[in-house]
Amino acid sequence: MDVQAIVNLHPEVVIIDELAHTNIEGSKNEKRWQDVVEVLEAGISVISAVNIQHLESLNEEVRQITGIEVTERIPDNILRMADEVVNIDLTADELVTRLREGKIYDPAKVETALRNFFQPDKILQLRELALKEVAAQVERKIDAELPQTIKLKPERFLACISSNEQTAKAVIRKTAWLASYYNSTWKLLYVQTPAEAPARIPLAAQRHLINNFKLATQMGAEVIQVQSDNVPQAILDVVRERDITTVCMGKPHFSLIRIILNTAVFNKLLNNLSSSEVDLIILS
Repeated sequence: MDVQAIVNLHPEVVIIDELAHTNIEGSKNEKRWQDVVEVLEAGISVISAVNIQHLESLNEEVRQITGIEVTERIPDNILRMADEVVNIDLTADELVTRLREGKIYDPAKVETALRNFFQPDKILQLRELALKEVAAQVERKIDAELPQTIKLKPERFLACISSNEQTAKAVIRKTAWLASYYNSTWKLLYVQTPAEAPARIPLAAQRHLINNFKLATQMGAEVIQVQSDNVPQAILDVVRERDITTVCMGKPHFSLIRIILNTAVFNKLLNNLSSSEVDLIILS
């Protein structure tokens, strides 16, 4: 049944399982979470389910735990749209038992799964991630329901990236997680220097940059692009214009000589942020 058919039925609540999965070819939307957004916009409530490893901001952490790149993921802001988030918490032993009983995968795939993703130590770490995420969701709900008069100044995060694909992805995901944790807005800043002009960087780097803009947008960010040969000043200008409270950037990968040459520039940025009471987070 497609989205339009669901809407035509006018139910009060529908169940749409496997939130992170890809729809079959020819569907109106590529992803199931996009169907859910449409159904919600039609005024229909949705009950769904998703595994913690499918959350976009946790992708790198999940890869480090499991050694597997999870390809089907949902933007974090989809989870933030939920009125309630409930953790279906199974112990590692219970999950392995269900797997062996054929309640999760086809029996032919069980032994392979047990040797790879479904190892007890990996399940325990994923379970911990799930518990932390649900706890954060509860904190956000409490914060959202506090009287406005006792709320603190809201956090506003600025993620700063370059055309370096891997560093940019890490900064985007971790900043999105921070923004989600604090129930706050965030923006992505890319300062295009003369050295990163389209004519001077490879086409592959340009494609990765566009994909990172798309990833940030899906995760709830406003993308800001500026051209400047003075990156620290461009960052400071955006911080002041957008009333940013926290700047996030990747760990610089400089040679010793470049570190020496850039120390004064970095110190200027750090001092200016400090005097404005803006936090700086270096993400590895």
